[in-house]
Amino acid sequence: MNIIIIEDEKPSARRLRRMLTELNIEAQAMLHSVEEAVNWFQNNEHPDLILLDIQLSDGLSFEIFEQVKVNSAIIFTTAYDEYALKAFKLNSIDYLLKPIDEDELKNAIEKFESHQSKSQNLQVDIEQIKKLLVNPLDKNYKERFTVKVGQHLKMIPVEDIECFYSENKGTYIYTNSKRDYLIDSTLEHLDPMLDPIRFFRVNRKFYINIKAIKDIISYTNSRLKIVLYSFSETEIIVSREKVRDFKNWID
Repeated sequence: MNIIIIEDEKPSARRLRRMLTELNIEAQAMLHSVEEAVNWFQNNEHPDLILLDIQLSDGLSFEIFEQVKVNSAIIFTTAYDEYALKAFKLNSIDYLLKPIDEDELKNAIEKFESHQSKSQNLQVDIEQIKKLLVNPLDKNYKERFTVKVGQHLKMIPVEDIECFYSENKGTYIYTNSKRDYLIDSTLEHLDPMLDPIRFFRVNRKFYINIKAIKDIISYTNSRLKIVLYSFSETEIIVSREKVRDFKNWID
């Protein structure tokens, strides 16, 4: 197994390398900056696995992937708080909170080996992680939506929303009071507004609220059918490519 460490704090990088050695794994390289990592990837065969810190000495590690296409699985080593960790869980093999525990490192490596042995897709959605994690504590997700009802404006708290759905070129809010409201937006435009801990886009037509899920049923072609407490106008099916991320989201 070929592994590299990208970590700007050299003592932390050396400690991580020692921990790998104790697992009979030799780190191929230790890189400490965006610039150093880009140069290395441009001139070396890419490893099986990267142990990657987010904040490097000359910028965020996301900048590496903006300059070079990297074909490796990633385990994040991070000091981000619990709120931000959902992004790692959905988009990487694992994450390790600093200070890194030896047993947790061992478990993460074993998890990677298990995925690899099953030939599962280990590609990481860097853009999704970047979107969720850059200044996560400064991120203000919408707490309410304002809709027009006749000549009136009505405020709908997000906790009352079971789902957002698109139909006939319109986008609608459906609430737990069994009402739907047309909104002046698209599901794509909603994406940065919705808290990813609370809402998940299960397919092209639906965002659902995790608290609105009544039942999850196995469906054809390795998909899942979602039953919400109130919404019943049409079936909600988790598309096959979203099933893995959905399972991680509800876990």
